[in-house]
Amino acid sequence: MHPMRRLILFTLFPTLLLATPLAAQNSDAAREFQKLARVYHYLSGLYVDEVDMAPIVEGAIEGMLGELDPHSAYIGAEEMQGVQESFDGEFSGIGVEFNLLRDTVVVVNTVSGGPAERVGMRANDRIVRIDTLDAVGLERADVPKYLRGKSGTKVAIDVVRPGTPERLHFEITRDRIPLNTVDASYLAAEGIGYIRVNRFGRTTMEEFTAAFRDLGSPQGLILDLRGNGGGLLDQAVEMAGFFLPQGAVIVSTEGRAVPPTSFTAQSDGEDLRGRLVVLLDESSASASEIVAGAMQDWDRGVVVGRPSFGKGLVQRQVELPDGSAVRLTVARYHTPSGRVIQRPYEKGDRRGYYLDHLRRYDDAVRDSLDAHTPTYTTLRSGRTVHGGGGIRPDVILPPDTTGYSDYYAGLIRRGVIYEFVNEWLDRTRDSLAARYPAFEDFDKGFEPSDELLGRLTAFGASRSVAYDPEGFATSRELMRTQLKALAGQRLFGTGAFYRVINSRLSTAYARALTILGDWDREGRPLLEAPAGNK
Repeated sequence: MHPMRRLILFTLFPTLLLATPLAAQNSDAAREFQKLARVYHYLSGLYVDEVDMAPIVEGAIEGMLGELDPHSAYIGAEEMQGVQESFDGEFSGIGVEFNLLRDTVVVVNTVSGGPAERVGMRANDRIVRIDTLDAVGLERADVPKYLRGKSGTKVAIDVVRPGTPERLHFEITRDRIPLNTVDASYLAAEGIGYIRVNRFGRTTMEEFTAAFRDLGSPQGLILDLRGNGGGLLDQAVEMAGFFLPQGAVIVSTEGRAVPPTSFTAQSDGEDLRGRLVVLLDESSASASEIVAGAMQDWDRGVVVGRPSFGKGLVQRQVELPDGSAVRLTVARYHTPSGRVIQRPYEKGDRRGYYLDHLRRYDDAVRDSLDAHTPTYTTLRSGRTVHGGGGIRPDVILPPDTTGYSDYYAGLIRRGVIYEFVNEWLDRTRDSLAARYPAFEDFDKGFEPSDELLGRLTAFGASRSVAYDPEGFATSRELMRTQLKALAGQRLFGTGAFYRVINSRLSTAYARALTILGDWDREGRPLLEAPAGNK
């Protein structure tokens, strides 16, 4: 840490001392507070050059929190706006999903019924002007600043559309745009539903419940929480309660300065007896782990996949006057059996914390951690589950790496496959949509040809990814699946992407179907304790 930053680590404005109770001012904490306030005063008043104190104060706050646990954090005012939108489940804008390809903003999809779709914008349009601003060369993070705004305000958009010689000009009135937290929901097999939840926002349970009912309240469900980094506690509690009886403990918290609290199912859940598989991976964290831990501890469902991240710290967000916020850890989460979800950490060592996760994940896949972790018993059958941080699945699977090669990784990292799909669909989107009016038609009838794969490799070479025959042979079918999934996403929405990927590439998804399809032999025994443990 820079010496100056360390010097003012706990800096606050001197005037704040006026609000400090006299008794507190006589304590050690108050003396430290006064010391740091004086440093701020001297720095701002005596330093040889004029100092912009705002970034120094922000750096000091970040440095202070960096000495604590890995999840206490400072959030700047601009970032806070995006954080709030992700939780609220909506924002005001024009309703497009975009990507940045070679300095150009490319529309990936338009939100169904949204402002952009209503005026005729469509996927693959290139946004070249926003009001009076040249949009070519914008940084990705800057694009939302110009497209979003208050509902009812207008924005002028110029686009270049492949096949249309002139620029197209649109006048769009911004409106509220939903941020969906359910990426996909469909019937994976007869009587077996699939729902993928990408995060826990304010609308998650509304979306989830609607999806479950639209599927006909299936007798078996795959709840996919892979890659779900968490979100709002109340939504996680409500989701777990969807599968549990009234009064069942879902999660509890304990901390030094907050009273212990238990969260329980407030009423009988809508799905108390259906077969259930929860999918996790190393990126599943926080609220995802609360749901999976409750299902596991109550022997309610089988957890399949890879050990979760292990984020079980409760943050309290304190908003600051300039719109920024400090997120402070105030407690720890415990699963119903008493397991601590948070994995161990050393204060201030954030780099080591994340590196340890990679080591721990590799060890877990090799199934060598059991001897070093505390054990607990589940609440219905009394079977053994392991603590030590995170949720350890009942069925642990290795990562899906079949078909991966350095050549394929190069195409992905440079954005070649995504760019190629955009350019290819510029010419073929209308004909594909006419030939395959529904996803089921597309799924059965369309398969990327060898000729199309050849065009992809040539396109990659033009983007400095040299053709590698051995890597291509290894990844041929993976690339074919990726092209189909991305084309499906552009034509039928995000859910189509997962329908293609899951059925062709996901071993966890395949295992879940096997478990749910033969529950008495494949699922139920996983939720029962061995005879000697009963």
